[in-house]
Amino acid sequence: MAQMTSGVLSQEEEGDANYMGSGPTKKTRAKKAKVSKPVEKLPPNPFISEVLELVSKQRSVAKKVEVLEEYRNDALTAILIWNFDETCISMVPEGDVPYEKNDVPAGTDHTSLRKEWKNLYHFIKGGNDTLSSVRRETMFIQILEGLHPEEADILCLVKDGLLASKYKITRGVVETAYPDIEWGGRS
Repeated sequence: MAQMTSGVLSQEEEGDANYMGSGPTKKTRAKKAKVSKPVEKLPPNPFISEVLELVSKQRSVAKKVEVLEEYRNDALTAILIWNFDETCISMVPEGDVPYEKNDVPAGTDHTSLRKEWKNLYHFIKGGNDTLSSVRRETMFIQILEGLHPEEADILCLVKDGLLASKYKITRGVVETAYPDIEWGGRS
């Protein structure tokens, strides 16, 4: 190899030197700027479970709020209020619900919380107090059996106020995303 007076090899010569076995050279790496990943997009009219899973995947409160704002609908709002508003008192007994899961493929023979949310008032104190507890529980089971299993699980968690045990979402995130919700005074 030709001798150089400056002691610095050009990129081409450095590559040749490494190839020829003259030993490793020190390379410096430029620091990469942190680029925020765009939030994953869901199909039109997603299941509530899909929205909550997407919220759970987000690492920052700002991204969680962004997802909640983008996919806001009446069903999602009703579910979040029922779960996080301590004045929403469930009239369905706590614990496991004895129902048969609807195991047909998604999108075939299911209803969704988007369609059933209007019936949720039957299960909250002050919603329809004229129902007997047996009729109320029967209606709840019928709704669960018609829902996709993931949405039925959400409804079971919400009735006990346990949505945060499965999904990474808090009342504070919901309050930030939906500042128009008035909390309290529901029962």
